[in-house]
Amino acid sequence: MTNLLEELGWRGLIHDQTPALAARLARGPITGYIGFDPTASSLQIGNLVVVMLLAHLQRAGGTPIVLVGGGTGLIGDPSGKRSERPLLTQADVDVNVARQRAQLERFLDFSDVSNAATTMNNADWLRPLVLVDFLRDIGKHFTISLMLQKESVKTRLDSGISFTEFAYMLLQAYDFLHLYRTRGCELQMGGSDQWGNITAGTDLIRRVDSGEAHGLCSPLLTTASGTKFGKSAGEAVWLDPAMTSPYEFYQFWINVDDRDVESHLKIFTFKTQAEIAGLMEQHGADPGAREPHHALARDLTAQLHGEHAVERVAAASQLFFARSTVDAIRSASVEVWETLERELPCWTMTRADLPTGIVDLVANSGLTDSKGEARRQLRQGGISVNGERADMETTVGEDNLLGDRYIWLRRGKKKDVIIKLDSTDG
Repeated sequence: MTNLLEELGWRGLIHDQTPALAARLARGPITGYIGFDPTASSLQIGNLVVVMLLAHLQRAGGTPIVLVGGGTGLIGDPSGKRSERPLLTQADVDVNVARQRAQLERFLDFSDVSNAATTMNNADWLRPLVLVDFLRDIGKHFTISLMLQKESVKTRLDSGISFTEFAYMLLQAYDFLHLYRTRGCELQMGGSDQWGNITAGTDLIRRVDSGEAHGLCSPLLTTASGTKFGKSAGEAVWLDPAMTSPYEFYQFWINVDDRDVESHLKIFTFKTQAEIAGLMEQHGADPGAREPHHALARDLTAQLHGEHAVERVAAASQLFFARSTVDAIRSASVEVWETLERELPCWTMTRADLPTGIVDLVANSGLTDSKGEARRQLRQGGISVNGERADMETTVGEDNLLGDRYIWLRRGKKKDVIIKLDSTDG
């Protein structure tokens, strides 16, 4: 497994590692884990940085463990947080654990292979713990002075940190000890904000079992503009399609800054150095084509949502943002229009309302605020129907239907409405 660190290194996925890790990897395959905080019902794309650590571990021959925090989620990790988080109920945590597990299984191989990924829930061993026994057997190995030096604690001393979150480090260290004993797990990975918790675990294993354990962390990712990675228009980009649609997910990656696309290809895909260099060479020759952006978007959307979703959202994106011909618009599948229906303002009408004059259609659909504004836009050539410029004489009828149910109205380049015939209307 000596090539694992080399692979992670050129991809920019190593921020820190314990000194003896390289020597341990040289001896053969290793079992490693990453813990995931179930305080939300979905992971977001920022979590994908560490998910890729597990994926590369598995591809190099190691065995990945996905640890979902059904127990620690009841406490709350103070790392990277400026204030105390509200405590979740056990029922809420259990629901979030189940949903996150399904998302993680999209990125790792859980099939019947020798190094198959496994999912574990620390609720299984943390919830039955007896407090006095835990403090006696585990707590005695942690000094207050050591814990106060950890970054996750130091940054919260001024704003305040409860004993509940202060003790989180002990629970995460105990997770590592438990996995070391029961699964032979010798490696914990995570983001750089977890380094203090990771090394607390390696220290505990050394103190309690005289064992050798290792840690590796990835950098916390920011964009070239200096903003936190994983936000789109200020909102988190989620892995759950009900929270961030496949189309929105695809668009996020299409729209990444040119300065970030090469590093994103390295971090979030398995493309080789040569493949990435080729994409960047294409980008240098024709930046407008955004070839590396499309490759990034297709790769990640397929991984999370499947190949069929990629074809649908890529076609919808191409139709919406490119200057598509009228023939391309008319030949688009009904699935493409169903995708755009969910992403754009949609107005429903009945088949009996057809044919209709363009002025009424534009005003009633909300594309303009009034019929007067509709007439003005039409006279200026600012309205199109299914990609064709409309005028005051345009009438829209069944011949204009796309997929036998849709009409696409566009005002200029920035305002669109999808008109949909009522599905109960024949």
